[in-house]
Amino acid sequence: MAEKVDLEPAEEAKSAALLKSKDDAEILLAGYPGAALLITRDCSVERANAKGEGLEALIVHGAIPEIRDLVNKSEGVHTVTATTVTLPSAKGEIILDLTVVPVESGRFLVLARDQTMEKNLRSALVESRQRYKDLVEISSDFCWETSVDGEFQFVSPKGAIGYTADELVNAKAETFIVNPENFTPLPFASRRPLDEVEIWFSHKNGSQACMMLSCVPLYSEAGGTESWCGTRGVCRDVTIERENETALTRARNREQILSYIVSMIRDELEPENMLSAAATASTRALEVAGCRIYRLAGLESFGTAAEYGNTADTGDLNDNLDDLGSNGEVKQFRTGNWTYFVVATHYRNVINGAIGIWISEVSDTRADDLKILLGDIANQLGIANEQIANHERIVALSRTDGMTGLLNRRAFFEEELPRRLSRLARSRETAALFYVDMDNFKKVNDVHGHQAGDDAILFLRDLLMDFSRPGDVIARLGGDEFAMWLDGISPEVTQNRAGALITASQAMAQYSGDPAYPLGISVGVAVYDPKDEESFDGMLARADEAMYAVKKAGKGGFMMAPAPKAD
Repeated sequence: MAEKVDLEPAEEAKSAALLKSKDDAEILLAGYPGAALLITRDCSVERANAKGEGLEALIVHGAIPEIRDLVNKSEGVHTVTATTVTLPSAKGEIILDLTVVPVESGRFLVLARDQTMEKNLRSALVESRQRYKDLVEISSDFCWETSVDGEFQFVSPKGAIGYTADELVNAKAETFIVNPENFTPLPFASRRPLDEVEIWFSHKNGSQACMMLSCVPLYSEAGGTESWCGTRGVCRDVTIERENETALTRARNREQILSYIVSMIRDELEPENMLSAAATASTRALEVAGCRIYRLAGLESFGTAAEYGNTADTGDLNDNLDDLGSNGEVKQFRTGNWTYFVVATHYRNVINGAIGIWISEVSDTRADDLKILLGDIANQLGIANEQIANHERIVALSRTDGMTGLLNRRAFFEEELPRRLSRLARSRETAALFYVDMDNFKKVNDVHGHQAGDDAILFLRDLLMDFSRPGDVIARLGGDEFAMWLDGISPEVTQNRAGALITASQAMAQYSGDPAYPLGISVGVAVYDPKDEESFDGMLARADEAMYAVKKAGKGGFMMAPAPKAD
């Protein structure tokens, strides 16, 4: 849109005189910093300075019709007129501010000012400001500016840490920081640039948020002196990253603890020591008050296999084992002074034991870690319990008689008796060895078959068990030959026990193969007295000789072996 400015008669006369005073208007035009031309009413160019030559060509070719409109308006109302035109070029649009000044009748001064760069810079600045404004508004980062008092003067439109922008503005920054006393000065009032400073904030919902803060100080100039007037910065929320890092660290820590406990278990060569090592390692590695490991005895009840630590007043743990599931879920409960964690161990989805730990105080985070670790340990112990059970089955098969379940000859003579004789050497108590051999047993098998023979053997087994105590030992030495060891028994009681045994054995006659040859037993008894310092083989020989003496005397009786001869 063209603008017009009225000229006073004196100004018009002055302009006309200036042009008339020179034959050539070139000096006047050359003094203008932009394009300047002197044209006539019909837009013919009379004179042009160096910068106006390009514009002259455009005018000649009618490429700027706006100039003719300006000339007509200027002549008609005798005023200065102006407008802005946009011209195409090979490098883009050119923007010119055109001004037409009437200088004398029929002649006009055209002044052009190139506004292309200024407009482009202005547009770039507006675009840049809008870009940064949009980025701040859509960014998840928390942008802010504080005053010298540490109060928020500007915050991102979205607000931060659960608060709206209105709630944060004019509020002191330190009121939202966890332990602001740890910072001197507070980063929100920093007078020097800071980069990636970690700060924990109190979220509106009561939780905590971790942010990385970067800032620069703001200064104002007054009277030639710069003074600090606040701080401007941005906070990036890294709470999720910190939580992930913490979770990863906890997982690595749990992995190291589990590796240590498993290695302690595997380092034990003896299966019966595995669980003791596991209880000790678990207590120490988990940093708890104590640990107890159970095995499921006969698929009926849990029995303590190993424990370590402070076991006082922990009976409540034993009372909370019945409802454990095989899904690996850790049970947590508190009674008395302890918080307990207990989980079942299993092998192939079958419960074979349990592990429990207890601790006086525990946080929620630590409780979660303990549950995860205890579940992992239980998986290992489930395998260990199965290995121990398999080992016990193998040992039992190697030590016991398959039919009767009694100790076999090797276990009785090579393991059990030497251990008991060693114990008697310390206690100085007496004991008795019964050598028992069945009479006329072959007749039973020949007449009634082997099943009847097996029934007769089992009957004798039960008879011997009735005449023994829980601490005594009975063995089947092979075929129809048995042995019974009675600990801590006097010679008199031994003789009475032998007589009663013979009397009770008369019931075996029901299995006889021939009434003329009744089934019975012959017993040789050797009393062992540590003070005699009798050898192991010597005692066996005495009992064996006494038993065969009974056989020779007609069977169905017992004989007390003579005391050992002094060397």
